[in-house]
Order: sequence, then C-alpha cells, then structure tokens
Amino acid sequence: MTVTTVLGIEVPPALVERWRDWFAPALQPFPTRFLGGGGAGIGRSTEPALSVRDTFHVYDDPSWTWLEQPEFEALDRTTRRALLRGRPATGRVSDLPAPARALAEDHAVDSRIVWWPGLLRRVGDRPLLDYVEHGLPASRHGEVPPAVWEQARVLLPGAEGRAGTFPAASGPNCFGAVLAAVQDGSTADRSQREPIDLWLSTRTRPVRGTGHDHQPGVVLVWRNREGQAEHAAVTLGGGYAFSKPSQGWFSPFIVWSVRETIAASRFQGGMLSRHAVVA
Repeated sequence: MTVTTVLGIEVPPALVERWRDWFAPALQPFPTRFLGGGGAGIGRSTEPALSVRDTFHVYDDPSWTWLEQPEFEALDRTTRRALLRGRPATGRVSDLPAPARALAEDHAVDSRIVWWPGLLRRVGDRPLLDYVEHGLPASRHGEVPPAVWEQARVLLPGAEGRAGTFPAASGPNCFGAVLAAVQDGSTADRSQREPIDLWLSTRTRPVRGTGHDHQPGVVLVWRNREGQAEHAAVTLGGGYAFSKPSQGWFSPFIVWSVRETIAASRFQGGMLSRHAVVA
C-alpha cells in the first residue's frame, strides 16, 4: 500500500481518494460576479458538502454558479475567463512539469486550468498536494522529544494522538482542536466562540508575555478588533505548539514551533493573548 506524505504527515490512500473528490468534483462552483449581467442562465445552484465548499471558499457570497465539465467547456472563452477570475483551486499551466503540461494544455483557458476529475487522474496528484501544502511549513510532530510528550500528557492528553494527522473531512477547527487536546477526546474537534470563551474563563488563567511559552498548556488566542476569538493554539512545551490552522479538510492537526505558530496566525488588527491551563 502506497502512503502519500504531505506536510510531513502520512496520508492513507483512502483519504487521498476523498481529497480528489473534494478538490476536483464533477460539479464545480464558479464566481459570477465578474460577468456582465451577473451570469443569469449559466449553471445552477446546489447544496454541496462542506468539504467542497472549503476547497473553493464558497460560503455566504451568493454570486456562485455550479457547472459540470461539458457545460463549462461549451461557454465562450470570454465567459470562461471571467468565471475563473479569483477562483481558488484553479491550476496554471506554467506551474506544471513538462509531461503534465502537455496533458493539460488542451484544457487550459488562457493559462488557467479547471481540475476536472478526468484531467486530474491523467496529470496525477501533484496539483492536489500542492494545494494542500501551499504556504504551510511541514509539521514538526516527529521532532518532539518523548520527554516533551510525556510532560504534555499531564495537561494535554488528547494532543499526541491527533498531532500529525488530517481530519476525515472538513469540520474540525482550531477551537475544537484545543479543547480536544486538553479533554482527551471527550469533546468533538469543532467548537464555536462561545464554548471556547466559557472554557477559557473557567479552566485557564491569563498570563502575560512570552515567559511561559516553553511550557505545556499555554493557550494562544487571537482576537479581532471587536474582541471576538478568531483562532487558537496551545503550547506543548519544548518550544512546540499544537494547532489546526482552519476547519478545512486540507488543514491538519499540526505541530510547529511556537514562533512559527504565532507567525502563521497573525492577521491585520489581531490581538494575541495567553492563557495557562489550570490542572
């Protein structure tokens, strides 16, 4: 059995097969906001799985339509170009190695490519894996010394078993990952702002500065200008931190250094606070 390694994490074949379905589904979304007249009469509406929504970032914006390959390819070139403007999970011919480029060029719209299921099968998984790895450092879970894991288990009994794994589908998020790490799987891997804020108020104490970042159980919380929690991670000790960057299927339960975790989690206007888990 061939195991694919992505971001330093081994991914079994059955999960990679599901990734292909979410990355290159037969029915795909396209933004219509750049079409004159709003794209009336093109495609259809649908209720996709959350994992497909996450691939293409289709959320509350209503200006999306859904097309199958023959429908898309029957449109004129100007319309197809407008439908690909700013669309996630869209390939570029120039990013492909020469053999794959030859396979994809006939399907390109200018320099851009829609990864339909049949085309992805012919080209191979490299575009899919590049999508998952884009902009992220590899997980460092394999670098964490046994002594650090042993100490972390006291406060974070659920972290080690999740670290260096991908979720079965979209859904698990950063707040749920922190709570599951602390509560050893007695909660789901998904949580909203209210439960994490309630837990922080009852199970942690505020700490200031970076002096505790080398210890296990310091919850890092990023808030927006309105004071709402936007992201969270937790330190493992030894300079490492555990987090899940997003709710997407492509977002693993990952271990980075504390510095890497903080750098990757910054956003404009974000404010970082620290909270030590109370045993």
